[in-house]
Amino acid sequence: KSSKSTPAPPAKQNAAKQKGAPAKQEAKPAASSAEPALVGQFGTWGAYTASPGGKKVCFALAKPSSQKTNPPNRPRDPAYAFVSSRPGEKVFNEVSIMIGYTLKPGSEGALEIGSAKYAMYTQGDGLWIKNAAEEDAMVDALRKGSDVTIKGVSAKGTQTTDVFSLKGLAQALDRIAQDCRK
Repeated sequence: KSSKSTPAPPAKQNAAKQKGAPAKQEAKPAASSAEPALVGQFGTWGAYTASPGGKKVCFALAKPSSQKTNPPNRPRDPAYAFVSSRPGEKVFNEVSIMIGYTLKPGSEGALEIGSAKYAMYTQGDGLWIKNAAEEDAMVDALRKGSDVTIKGVSAKGTQTTDVFSLKGLAQALDRIAQDCRK
């Protein structure tokens, strides 16, 4: 498996929804030297580092353990869950989901860990927490949980449910915290 198959965390296009986020964020294509490097595999979660444009990025990444669509068997690209840190932007443990299809414009997704449920805003094929003030609590719940369920609706109206195992996430987050310190 080559590192070229490892996706980078989706760039947040709408930074205005996050309090304290910079007003302007530019997503630049990663240079070939910025390919993510696996620094540790912990259960289903890989810990990666990259330096696109010379700015260090660390992230934990996993693929879903199960995927369902309603109607059944609708085609889609692979889905990934990310927890990213970008010390140069003072961003740590930002949760994002690359869902593998274009989400319905204006729709809201949901992230569920046990009985805890978090509203996610959607843009393109990405989901981010709607209330940035809840992100630390969500990451804490992710560290302690056994799995997380992500629900979304495609632009064509297909409902999806993705389940990600959280086995190894706490260790992956500890590893990326070493590489991308506050």
